[in-house]
Amino acid sequence: MVGLQGAGKTTWVAAHLAGTHAVVSKDHWPRARRREARQQRVVGELLAAGRSVVVDNTNPSAAERAPLVAAARAAGVPVRAVWLDTPEDVARARNAAREGAARVPEVGLAATRDRFAPPTAEEGFDRVDVVAYAGGPGAPVSSAGPVR
Repeated sequence: MVGLQGAGKTTWVAAHLAGTHAVVSKDHWPRARRREARQQRVVGELLAAGRSVVVDNTNPSAAERAPLVAAARAAGVPVRAVWLDTPEDVARARNAAREGAARVPEVGLAATRDRFAPPTAEEGFDRVDVVAYAGGPGAPVSSAGPVR
């Protein structure tokens, strides 16, 4: 998964992949040290066990996505990026509506936006799907299908 905080990634995963994929997210370990290393270990273990995996994080840059692509390649499985292309103002509004620890501080949103680069096949993905935003602030997203 690729997208800003509040883009709708978790909702999209629940609707499309939760029954068929193991869901891994650093949100599951909010205060853990070495969250990145833990995520890589869990993803590697799941892939080695033959499971399909979805990583439900922002994954904003090619550098941050590279270890996930490498893990899939090492396991010999296809790797797909799903980019939720939600306007920043909509993602910010959704984030502002979150309660407690689920709300990401503005500085976190800005940092993700500043690192963000759309995923491409050149990074090693077999497929890149763009899920386009489909309406007002509470509107769902709709799949536009693979475009890259």
